[in-house]
Amino acid sequence: MSFTNKQRANQIMKQNNQHDRILLVEDDQHLKQFLAEELEEIGFAVQSASSAEEAYIRIGKWEPDLVVSDLKLPDADGLELLQWIQTFYNQPGFLMITAFGSIPQAVQALKSGADDFLTKPLDFDHLEICVKRVLENRKLKKEVLKFRALKNYQSFQGMIGQSQAMRILFDQIQNVAQAHGPVLIQGESGVGKELVAKALHNLSSRYKGPFLAINCAGIPAELLESEFFGHEEGAFTGAVKKRQGLFQRAHKGMILLDEIGEMPIGLQAKLLRTLQDGSFRPVGANQEQIADVRVLCSTNQDLQELTKNGSFRMDLYYRLETFSLRVPPLRERDDDIQLLAAHFIDNYNLQLGKEITGFTEEALSHLKGYSFPGNVRELQNIIERAVTFCHKKEMDMEHLPTRIRQNSYAYTSVESLNSQEEFWSILNKSSSGLPSMKEMEKLYLDFILREVEGNKRRAAAILGISRRTLYRRLTGEE
Repeated sequence: MSFTNKQRANQIMKQNNQHDRILLVEDDQHLKQFLAEELEEIGFAVQSASSAEEAYIRIGKWEPDLVVSDLKLPDADGLELLQWIQTFYNQPGFLMITAFGSIPQAVQALKSGADDFLTKPLDFDHLEICVKRVLENRKLKKEVLKFRALKNYQSFQGMIGQSQAMRILFDQIQNVAQAHGPVLIQGESGVGKELVAKALHNLSSRYKGPFLAINCAGIPAELLESEFFGHEEGAFTGAVKKRQGLFQRAHKGMILLDEIGEMPIGLQAKLLRTLQDGSFRPVGANQEQIADVRVLCSTNQDLQELTKNGSFRMDLYYRLETFSLRVPPLRERDDDIQLLAAHFIDNYNLQLGKEITGFTEEALSHLKGYSFPGNVRELQNIIERAVTFCHKKEMDMEHLPTRIRQNSYAYTSVESLNSQEEFWSILNKSSSGLPSMKEMEKLYLDFILREVEGNKRRAAAILGISRRTLYRRLTGEE
């Protein structure tokens, strides 16, 4: 069977429009029937009403995406219907149909919130264009509102997160910020350890003092002591004048020693002494100095393991571990992925002058299903690249890196599982021979979890539910 170009075009339009619902409010039965048939032909779901009262009932029950209403109705006018619709939170789009003599009222309808108006006699091609434009604009507005709602979740000291793991961390930061001892901030590369350090500074009584950071892995070992404690003129080759170190410059403030696990073992002993009594000696100096500094340390290494092989002092480790904060990796807080993506999209939209609303459902599913070994920093880089190369309102699969596009389990279906026969065989375990609905659900959940080796995020993706819902069902909560 062959199709004409028009038939193919109609098929495509039907696929694109099949989820959009339109309510026609028109008392002219012939016009109403004609418009309904034409709109249905191009794929819209259509219901009709002959009066405002009938429209109120249908809108309340059916929740259309668009209302196309005549200005003059038997029991009211289109303006009253429009005003009533605007009381809805999720209000549909609105197109007004009017005669030439009522154009001033149509203009008033636009001022009152209608999306457009059309004059009789109607040109259906023009109506079709208006309908599609209003529906597309409504979808974009919904996406913008959705991402704004996400971003309205309070950022805590520059950190974005609503997951349980991040809420626990935020509470810990607030408590530890009020203390005075050193803090050990642990977490993988890219999780935002420096943001945690800055939050501790901002929330402490030292917030007016300096905040200085140094990467212990980025400075040659022979120069680190000078960077920390300063040096006197002539203390070593190249020391042409006296220089203050971090501890002198950070007096009454805080220091972040990033990658503390890379610190030379000899310097660790001197740092421990400074942590104990605040004293230190600049390189080449004869006298001790005192600095009032709170020390924060961060690392992506397991310091306890480093103490076992002798590369990190055990006494220093226990001194630092007095206050220990763990920043969770992104794979443990996948509830925050969409939230963070919205935040980064907004930032790069501003930088690049774009108005991208977000990701398509498929692309977002793959993004959520990815493990992010590079954590938040990797997500930020992905969003920057995607926004840069996207010239649409929504970013799609093509804007994601290959490693995410090829991530299989975001869209894994039950049919792809290897042990379907085993699933059917376990039904015999029911005491009644045939399982109840509750038993069936429990058996199926157990089966899926076994197939994915206990990975609850992957199980939730396969089942098409959130991890929170999965946990509720596993524990028997309603």
